[in-house]
Amino acid sequence: MREDLVRSRVYCCFKCRNIVALHDDILKKTYRDGHGRAFLFSHAMNIFEGPKADQQLNSGVHMVSNAYCSDCGQLLGRKYHKAYEERHMHKVGKIVLTKYKIAKAVDPPTYL
Repeated sequence: MREDLVRSRVYCCFKCRNIVALHDDILKKTYRDGHGRAFLFSHAMNIFEGPKADQQLNSGVHMVSNAYCSDCGQLLGRKYHKAYEERHMHKVGKIVLTKYKIAKAVDPPTYL
């Protein structure tokens, strides 16, 4: 059992309510991705990644993979694997979850 998850504010997939991230892991709330507002997280859980590929984003070219809910397969965001500009290196290893694809868990379970 992970005591750090107990009673922590959590975010879940908007479709199936699978827990995917902790509020305490948010690095930036004013993030934007191609789908609108998003949160930059230090890490996420209960997701799987698609193949890595270079992609042209608003901030330039990055190597990213799509991040999907492990329960229902819903696309939730993307994970950064490589930045080609020094000023974007802080994103590497981080995950962006689109705000409208995640929801605050109303009554998070205490058994995690």
